[in-house]
Amino acid sequence: MQLLHMHILFPLHKKKKKMFIFEGKLLLLLTSFIFISLINTTTTFAQPDFLYSFCQNAENYTANSTYQKNLNTALSTLPTTNNGFGFYNFSTSQGNDTVYSVSLCRGDINLDVCQSCLNDSIVKLRQVCPNQKEAFAYYDYCMLKYSNQIILGTTGTRFYTRGNPRNITDIDGFNGALAPLLRKLRVEAAAGGPLKKFASDNTSGPGFSTIYGLVQCTPDLSEQQCSNCLESIINRIVEYLDGKQGGRILLPGCNFRYEIYRFVNQSARVSPPPPVSQPIPPPSSPIQPPGKKNNTTRTMIIITSVVIVILIIIITSLCIITRFRKKRKQITPPTASESIQIGTVESLQYKFGVIKAATNNFSDDNKLGRGGFGTVYKGTLEGGNQIAVKRLALDSGQGDLEFKNEVLLVARLQHRNLVRLLGFSIEGSERLLIYEFMSNGSLDQLIFDRTERTSLDWERRYNIIKGIAKGLLYLHEDSRLRIIHRDMKASNVLLDLQMTPKIADFGMARLFKYEETQGDTSRIAGTFGYMAPEYAMHGQFSVKSDVFSYGVLLLEMVTGQKIHGFQNRNGVEDLVSFAWKKWRNGTAIDIIDPTLKRGTCSLRDVIRSIHIGLLCVQENVNDRPTIASIVLMLNTFSITLPVPSEPPFFMRSNIDPEMPPLQEYNSRSRSSQISVNQVSMSDFLPR
Repeated sequence: MQLLHMHILFPLHKKKKKMFIFEGKLLLLLTSFIFISLINTTTTFAQPDFLYSFCQNAENYTANSTYQKNLNTALSTLPTTNNGFGFYNFSTSQGNDTVYSVSLCRGDINLDVCQSCLNDSIVKLRQVCPNQKEAFAYYDYCMLKYSNQIILGTTGTRFYTRGNPRNITDIDGFNGALAPLLRKLRVEAAAGGPLKKFASDNTSGPGFSTIYGLVQCTPDLSEQQCSNCLESIINRIVEYLDGKQGGRILLPGCNFRYEIYRFVNQSARVSPPPPVSQPIPPPSSPIQPPGKKNNTTRTMIIITSVVIVILIIIITSLCIITRFRKKRKQITPPTASESIQIGTVESLQYKFGVIKAATNNFSDDNKLGRGGFGTVYKGTLEGGNQIAVKRLALDSGQGDLEFKNEVLLVARLQHRNLVRLLGFSIEGSERLLIYEFMSNGSLDQLIFDRTERTSLDWERRYNIIKGIAKGLLYLHEDSRLRIIHRDMKASNVLLDLQMTPKIADFGMARLFKYEETQGDTSRIAGTFGYMAPEYAMHGQFSVKSDVFSYGVLLLEMVTGQKIHGFQNRNGVEDLVSFAWKKWRNGTAIDIIDPTLKRGTCSLRDVIRSIHIGLLCVQENVNDRPTIASIVLMLNTFSITLPVPSEPPFFMRSNIDPEMPPLQEYNSRSRSSQISVNQVSMSDFLPR
């Protein structure tokens, strides 16, 4: 196909015409082969009998009743509701008979197998449970449940278990390897987010064996609900599966499986659904004849295959025609600076007058705060949506197109623990950045206020601590760009209405020109006290610089006091130094916020958090854990923490934290200026 493109783009010489005709025939043969292959593969979608099915006989419905009509509607619509990762959810209510339906595909299968499994389940479960209002069933690849009771947010109580008929000889060794694997997978799956809660991995078993495992929850469950559900069924292994080479326990809300052979598909993943999804027509009767079901399934798949092949041919033809026309018109390829689609960028641009009106002409009454790069204002758009507007203090030195492209890159960095950049505005030398508005303000306004911090019990503080770590993990490892924040502190963490923490100012450095390399800078930007020693003293930064700042912030969350001005019996001392001394002496409880001691929190968990904070603020960069390790430490209490080494003692308590003391730690030059700007730094490596 690539050769065909090349011949069409350039004038065809007589010597090449035969080759062109041959390649055209080859394309037709290849298309026919794909079409025939797609049809032949339809026989692989047939599903075996259910692993387990259950019909709730407490309530039945009658033929042609309102409930049956609602059930027909729900099950015909359900396959069109894929959330993108194999979870389907639909409810309908006409009259008083509400029908709830959900389906979950195993997280390691691809979309066509998932859809086929669901379609087969809908037909077969209606046959097995012809008039029951509640029923659910498990295939190996999917689960289906419908009921007249609310399903979302529940795990169910009726479970199914199946064990491998073969037994193991070294039970203790096997369980010793299996238990950590399932605990690890439980944590990973529970933290999976609102779209997919699935994890799979393997570990070495006794002898030369390998144990493969997977766990999964329906993504509507919260992290805690998923973790509790999995823990409850994993704890049943001793009762139902002890001594078995493999087994599984299934609940409607969660399930797990393990074997000593590879049963997990590592390469295939459930993909987001296609743009247009054709719903299954409502069944004319609850029971469909088995022969007719097979014919219907085959017909649907053949039609889908034909449509796919036709679309491929049309798209290929359009691409060929477009490239041919471009060649004839001799359009030069775009330069690197023009490669971005301006239409996409422009969709993020706000009119300056609109933002000016939203902030009441940037009035002081709407001012939320001021940083080194500008002032932040609260704004209200005409529709009533509230925004936060950062009015940049100085021209960045960039052209309009460069600025727009930078904004687009930052706007694409989206995570539930990052403040979302909504867009920008340009007029003359004015540069505005528009962010989502956070109703609960910044973390420092709560945690450092004696009255306000009483509303932050340990559970809420711990969720904030974990949320900040997840946001940093996204910036360091999972985003399109590897971003080093460089100014991680309480005032740069904002809280939404649900008290979800969101890191702010994580992409500002991309919008400004600095004389910097990937690991060295001649201009230090940050806040004294939060800066790692190698950064403050030598200008060397890395992801471990953010880890140091995060450790300081964690200690502040536990104590309720700022890094500077920590009060103790001997006067005023630096918080990191004081926490280290107390932890080393076994009296870390002395630095815990008194409001936490009066609550119901576990002091052991609080002291463990102090331990993690001290690991983050170690002087040696290599000794500090990565943010990925920190997330694991915060979510898994069974991990043994290493002993932290002594933190750096370059900070003095008699220094005004608002005045960066150059003489204290700037070894480069007395003329260098330490900035207290809210700045982050991006590693310009695409991910």
